[in-house]
Amino acid sequence: MIAWVLTTVVAGLLALVVFQVIVYPYFWDDLIYYLKLRKVGRVMRLRMKNGVITFLDCFVHQARKIPEKPFIIFEDQVLTYQCVDRRSNKVAQVFRTVGGVKKGDIVALFMSNEPEFICVWFGLCKLGCEVAFLNFNVKSKSLLHCIQSCGAKAVVVGSDLVSSLDEVLGTLQDDGIHLWVVDSSTAHQGVNTLLDKLETASDEPPPAKELSHTDIMSNFLFIFTSGTTGLPKAARISHLKAVMCLCFLRMCGATAQDNVYITLPLYHMSASLLGIGGCIELGASCVLKRKFSASQFWKDCQKYNVTVFQYVGELCRYLINQPKVAEEISHHVRIAAGSGLRSDVWREFKSRFRKIQIREGYGLTEASIGFLNYTAEVGPIGRASYFNKTGILVAPVSAMNPFLGYAGNKMLSEKKLLRDVFKEGDVYFNTGDLMLQDLRDFVYFRDRIGDTFRWKGENVATTEVSEILGCVDFLQEVNVYGVSVPGYEGRAGMAAVVLKADQMLDGEKLYSQLAETLPSYSWPLFLRIKSSLDVTETFKQQKVKLVEEGFSPLLVQDPLYFLDASEKTYIPLTQMLYEEIVSGKIRL
Repeated sequence: MIAWVLTTVVAGLLALVVFQVIVYPYFWDDLIYYLKLRKVGRVMRLRMKNGVITFLDCFVHQARKIPEKPFIIFEDQVLTYQCVDRRSNKVAQVFRTVGGVKKGDIVALFMSNEPEFICVWFGLCKLGCEVAFLNFNVKSKSLLHCIQSCGAKAVVVGSDLVSSLDEVLGTLQDDGIHLWVVDSSTAHQGVNTLLDKLETASDEPPPAKELSHTDIMSNFLFIFTSGTTGLPKAARISHLKAVMCLCFLRMCGATAQDNVYITLPLYHMSASLLGIGGCIELGASCVLKRKFSASQFWKDCQKYNVTVFQYVGELCRYLINQPKVAEEISHHVRIAAGSGLRSDVWREFKSRFRKIQIREGYGLTEASIGFLNYTAEVGPIGRASYFNKTGILVAPVSAMNPFLGYAGNKMLSEKKLLRDVFKEGDVYFNTGDLMLQDLRDFVYFRDRIGDTFRWKGENVATTEVSEILGCVDFLQEVNVYGVSVPGYEGRAGMAAVVLKADQMLDGEKLYSQLAETLPSYSWPLFLRIKSSLDVTETFKQQKVKLVEEGFSPLLVQDPLYFLDASEKTYIPLTQMLYEEIVSGKIRL
């Protein structure tokens, strides 16, 4: 009788397991992730009860808990948690006593990847400042717009970027904006130097009495995003959003023992809040790279014993296009965490670098919404708990999920909100991203709606590029859009242009204009010369047909040109040249 009961129970359990595997194969993945999420939530609530509330609080807590642990490894430098804490105190003291900076002031940071970026950032935060991260690729008009739109009182510039201010220096000084360079001396008049003053500054934190209680719903950072308006928008990042970013690497499976390789620019939320912040929350070490290098990548992983790295989709494609090297086998990397990884690149990456787990996610700078694919399934950005069909992703706006808007433009902020969506009075943030959820509850990113497209891991605003091209004296009309190129993530820039009467295309002059005013990822790689541009009945330029026709000489009857960067000009796009581009023989 007992044997019969045991047999029945075992058979029942086996049947249940088979049923689960067939009907809900990801049950255990979902359950384990849910339990991990709950655990992270409990740890964060406990920290807050103990006074560790903000992003900065978490760093200071770790600096006291693990002072001698390496925090930033940069080239031949190793800075411990305590070292960065004390140096950021020095930064705070200099700006407090010499710079006259105080709580609530906005200070812009225009720096490349280097340890001083983090020390200056944290030092300003210790004064209660709101820091604005500037993209070091922006130039002249765009740079001036970014600084002015966020309301910066001062700008801190890296020593390698100070020449980028030449065109706007006078305007900034006329506006009363104080300029600092992270150097011991400078040839620029009216620009303050920082490094010489740090040598004699106190490494004690600024007086606590000068700082009032921090409202976790208030603004912490400004991070610029490209949009359909043409110029970058300063998205406000709340203290709450920054705290939520701290747990990203932990949710991806990283631990305190990991060395996390960050090659992405620190002005991006991915590198600063998710990467640096993730290391802080774990008490892990960050291996910081000044600039991504595909040829040096695996050598660095070997040299610094990297176990986790961050990526955007383009980064992984660069790696699989590199010749095989011994270091790509002998490294100790176990996790790659990021976003934008295309399925075909994902599969090739898995095939070539077998022991690395991919943790593909999705998130937004402006809103507190995100997905994470914690399974081995190739392609999705995450999983959802309810069924949905194709549609635009929207996120509820609430007290615990705020949208602080964009600095200096209430109209743009309001345009991102949808009201009375599911019931009267509700408010949702419109991501503008098209998602698809399949019957297995996997969520896939499909496209970015609007006039912005991604290339080389960056957002390209077509309006901004159109405005720059519109300044060229031989161009009458311009329509900028993105086209798909086989073997590349995102879309490459292309412009349909109308020449002025009796004017010819001057490729060298056009190249010069682009080089002086736009970052290279924004440059149109292809030109299409047209006699006129199609518009809608409301006089809006039509892009859909242009995008569909692409840049094939067989499909497009208009003259086509290709940007030859080596010759610094545009050259005729022949069928042979086209075939070399789509086959990958010519790299973009």
